Amino acid sequence: MESQLPTTTGAPPALRAPSGDRVRLFALQATAEFGHAVARALGRPLSAHEERGFEDGEHKVRPLDAVGNADVYVVQSLHGGPAESANDKLCRLLFFIGALKDAGASRVTAIVPYLCYARKDRRTKANDPVTTRYLGSMFEAVGTDAVVTLEVHNPVAFENAFRCRTVTLPAATLFIDYARTLGDDRLCVVSPDPGGAKRAELFRTALEETLDRPVGKAFADKHRSAGVVSGDLFVGDVAGATALVVDDLISTGGTLARAARAARQAGARRVIALVAHGLFMAGAAEALADSALDQVVVTDSVPPFRLGPGAARDKLLILPAAPLLAETIARLRDGRPLSDLLAF
Repeated sequence: MESQLPTTTGAPPALRAPSGDRVRLFALQATAEFGHAVARALGRPLSAHEERGFEDGEHKVRPLDAVGNADVYVVQSLHGGPAESANDKLCRLLFFIGALKDAGASRVTAIVPYLCYARKDRRTKANDPVTTRYLGSMFEAVGTDAVVTLEVHNPVAFENAFRCRTVTLPAATLFIDYARTLGDDRLCVVSPDPGGAKRAELFRTALEETLDRPVGKAFADKHRSAGVVSGDLFVGDVAGATALVVDDLISTGGTLARAARAARQAGARRVIALVAHGLFMAGAAEALADSALDQVVVTDSVPPFRLGPGAARDKLLILPAAPLLAETIARLRDGRPLSDLLAF
């Protein structure tokens, strides 16, 4: 017996795309709000689909609009919570992609603002899983033609894990637009750990070219083993500058807080975090409330549902990522290059 009535999303029949239009855009229910934002930015309605759950926890998802010979894009962010785990969302997405291909879709592109398991891209201990590679195999097994995501932990490992086409969009383009509004004479880009140095340097170089003036650089040291973080080294000239700490995600916020304190001790006038994905796990509210950190800027790839009212939430600024993903979809649809979106 079914545990609930089916959930349908998409445009009413009067607004559905005409039969001659072979592009379809779906957004699964867990990411419906973000999907509607992408649809508005694209200037087209979401296609309709059905999601149905059963009493034993199983589920099915099927398109209600025709997808035969269509170029299909499916939006689903794969973060855990608030109602479904990352595994639940991944399973629904994979099954839906399989259903679309079975229904005759000519091409299916997964639009995944936040990609689960992207941090587990190599073995750090004996017999560790390389989960990102297994993830790629699952997407390919159901017939996925391309995967588009925002700011993965390691772009090279992500590309190597998939045999289908992959597009990893840097969040830098969003953060550069924000940085231009600051009006600060002195900016310094800080990597919170050595592993993020390349990401920070690419952002610094692009920001320097955009502003047409020098932008400083710095990095903080961090070593993680068995969940324990250590390292106190800070290198760079941030004295009197606004320090922009660039990272791919916030989990507990400890790394950002450590970098912010180090930048302050080195003389930074203020510290702003620029982070693509805000997971805000347990402890993040306390860490981000640290007075060394003035503002935390994230995208809406993951809604900040774990971050309640308080000092950390008051510092939060959320940048919409839907326009960037909509532009990417439009270019993929038309076969136009993405090079300027990826040049960070």
